[in-house]
Amino acid sequence: MSTTSTPLKDTGVGKKAAGPVEWLDDRIGLAGLVRKNIRKVFPDHWSFLLGEIALWSFVVLLLTGTFLTFWFQPSMAEVPYDGSYDPLRGLEMSQAYASTLNISFDIRGGLLVRQIHHWAAALFMAAIIAHMLRVFFTGAYRKPRELNWLIGIGLFAIGLIEGFAGYSLPDDLLSGTGLRFVDGLIRSIPVVGTYIEFFVFGGEFPGELIIARLYMAHIFLLPGLLLGLIAAHMVLLVYHKHTQWPGPGRTEKNVVGYPMLPVYAAKAGGFFFVVFGFTTLMAATLQINPIWAYGPYNPSEVTAGSQPDWYMGWVEGAVRIMPNWEFTIGPQTISLNVFIPAVLLMGILFTVLAIWPFFESWVTGDKKEHHLLQRPRNAPTRTAFGVAGMTFYGVCWIAGGNDIIALKFNLDIFTITWMARVLVFVGPVIAFIVTRRICISLQRKDNDAILHGYETGIIVRSAEGSYAEAHAPLPPEKAFALTARPRVPELTAPVSEDENGVANPDGRKARLRAWAKRFFYAHDVDKPTRFEVEDAAHHFHDDVYPPHDFPDDFSGVSETGVPKQH
Repeated sequence: MSTTSTPLKDTGVGKKAAGPVEWLDDRIGLAGLVRKNIRKVFPDHWSFLLGEIALWSFVVLLLTGTFLTFWFQPSMAEVPYDGSYDPLRGLEMSQAYASTLNISFDIRGGLLVRQIHHWAAALFMAAIIAHMLRVFFTGAYRKPRELNWLIGIGLFAIGLIEGFAGYSLPDDLLSGTGLRFVDGLIRSIPVVGTYIEFFVFGGEFPGELIIARLYMAHIFLLPGLLLGLIAAHMVLLVYHKHTQWPGPGRTEKNVVGYPMLPVYAAKAGGFFFVVFGFTTLMAATLQINPIWAYGPYNPSEVTAGSQPDWYMGWVEGAVRIMPNWEFTIGPQTISLNVFIPAVLLMGILFTVLAIWPFFESWVTGDKKEHHLLQRPRNAPTRTAFGVAGMTFYGVCWIAGGNDIIALKFNLDIFTITWMARVLVFVGPVIAFIVTRRICISLQRKDNDAILHGYETGIIVRSAEGSYAEAHAPLPPEKAFALTARPRVPELTAPVSEDENGVANPDGRKARLRAWAKRFFYAHDVDKPTRFEVEDAAHHFHDDVYPPHDFPDDFSGVSETGVPKQH
């Protein structure tokens, strides 16, 4: 007995649906676009999940934020609190703070959703920063992805503003202290600072409009910008195709991985529930932002030990370690002690991030397209700059909690502050030197493994009585990955004049570029040549324990006798 199935397009439902679908396709041409990209291939590596964590945490933010908007009241009008939290009952507070308390104590599931929202915001920023670091250290921003790098910087900047706006909305004493910090930041802008402050706050701080304005920016303007940038980011990702790690069969002209449907879509969809579940678990077990412990905002009070969310803590730290530099010109007081570490420093940060791909391309002269990633050790100078930047950020971040550190460890706060002032300059330099030397050492280690194989842990005694450790050649796929990198470019002196003795009009710029290129590449260790690899292969056959005597799945043993993995 046999049965035959009727194709969907030939069924009654299929024929009825075909008309509208065909009409729509004739006008917008989606069928061709879908057919072209439905089998789009995506590589598989754990580091690529960092961007997905940012994407799915943003989806969680949209879902939980929609729930919270049903009950939040973005008003600074004073009302007596009559909710279920007894310690604050009868106290005058803003409607924004009262509604946040009601969400926390009187709306079923409100506190859980609030905490999911806050944890998702922290996870969103953490994932963006980790994703950007992955892109930076692997050179994934190189041509043709410079525009996508700039979009990522835009997402990072808007995410910072969106996070600040979000944790300012409850109008509790902690968020009000943060608003006071931003008020001082705005005022520090020379000449126009006070005018901008009056424009933002609708008068002198705190005014009566800032919560409503932040609310509209938080739920409408900034999410719209984020959605637009995320969409552009994803479109360019598909258009340029995904980067991949070097390996057998992987070139600059192909992608080895899984198709969009059904494999990658199923994995990505499942990962969304993993992110949502993990965020919910944190929200259910780890308390964050207990606004009822702080009380309503009062401009005359400051919360003891107040700290901003972690991704803004480095700005706080930069302000704390800045000397008290300010001077007066006529009626204007120029507060460099706030303007330099807060306004100017953030501007420098985003400017450096934005121009880095173009600066590196100019220095190296590399104009080719790159779809294969670089191991961080194979770009020692870039990796060293990245670690130096992380060190600078870390010192500022620690300085942002100098009062808490002094209290918990019984240390002198002035000593901590002065140590941070020194380390913020010395630390990045030390980190740069150490990191570059580590990368160069790892390059030499890779070359040694390519030429001499890996240590097997097997000690062999020769006929003469001497002892030696047997080495075995790397597996072909491992050796391929270690050698799949470009050679160090030749470093030549710039041409100062032509054959007629005429000076090069761009001589100064050429010398600067040659110096920068030498600084970038001079210490790199080049990979072995083909002749060196072939010569090394002959030595394995003369070894005291020939490699063909090892089992196929053997990878050596450690000092404790435990089998190792490549």
